[in-house]
Order: sequence, then C-alpha cells, then structure tokens
Amino acid sequence: MRSIVCKMLFPLLLLWQLPAFAATVLVFGDSLSAGYGLAPDQGWVSLLAKDLAPRHRVINASVSGETSAGGLSRLPEALASHKPDVLVLELGANDGLRGLPMSAMRHNLQQMINLAKARKIKVLLVGMALPPNYGPRYGAEFRAAYSDLARGNQLAFVPLLVEGFAGDLSAFQPDGLHPRAEKQAAMMRTVKAKLPLK
Repeated sequence: MRSIVCKMLFPLLLLWQLPAFAATVLVFGDSLSAGYGLAPDQGWVSLLAKDLAPRHRVINASVSGETSAGGLSRLPEALASHKPDVLVLELGANDGLRGLPMSAMRHNLQQMINLAKARKIKVLLVGMALPPNYGPRYGAEFRAAYSDLARGNQLAFVPLLVEGFAGDLSAFQPDGLHPRAEKQAAMMRTVKAKLPLK
C-alpha cells in the first residue's frame, strides 16, 4: 500500500517543483541582438536567457543586417513556431543606417506590433539612435518613430538599447556601431528592467 501511495505522490511532487509561471520571450532584432562580433555566449540576449532561466525561456530570432521590412516578412512564421508570451522588438537600426523612409519603418514596425497583439503577445519595443553624421532632422525623426509607436500602442518601451554609453566610442567595436562584450550586461539589464513579465 505504501509503495502505491508513493507512486501516486511522485508525479505530484514533480509538478510542485515546476515554476509557478513561465513565459517564452522572443527577441526579434538585428545584429545588435544577434551578437555581431561576439562569442555566442557574450551577447545581451544570451545573458538575458541565463538570467531568466529556468523560470522563463528566451529565444533569439535576431538576424544581422535585418531591416524592418525583412523582419515583417519573417515574423508570422516566428510567432507561429515559437508561440511567445513576450516579443522584444528591436528593429529599425538598419533602416536608419540605409537612410530609408521613416514612414516605411513606422509602417513595418506597426504591422509587427499588430501581428503580436492579434495573438495577445505582449510587446517590448526597443529603440536606437543614429550616428550624428545622419543629420539632426533625420536622427530626430528616427528616435520619434519609436516613442510615437510605443505611446500610440501603449507598449513597454526601451528608448535606447545602448543607454548610458551611447556617446562613448571606446564602448563600441571598431565599426563604431556594435557594442563590445563588456557592455552587453548593461544592455541586458536595460531590457530586463522593462520586460512585461509577471
């Protein structure tokens, strides 16, 4: 009798040990999130995955060189495949670096937000800034696109992924665009602070 009771209680004990709440976080970005120029475990997304484990799962679907248009074409399949609870949307930097129209970038980001909302997925929008040589007007329009989308859609929002060191050239790799390994933890903390997790 005792052995039968133990066999019945064992599965219940296993369930009791599972996390009370677990979310899947899908990071959908460009080279800043893909870890360009870094070892696989050095990027901020990898650090976030380690930090949130085992309670939450983090999937990195970022692609170096990705534009908002490319992201929009990939997102439906990514959402269907990974079924995230939270989408970290970090795209647009390559649109800006290529001087693409801000209206197109806004449209693409809005469509991605709509796709997530239709599936009841929470969205964290992550913004960036352009180098000063792109001119103050275009740079201001670029930053405003993120803040406007975040406000208009009532999203969790990180205005600047490289907050705290954007103006420090020594914090970046030789290309001046991608942060060095030692700055990835700061980026991770910036994103984690705004993640809409329970």
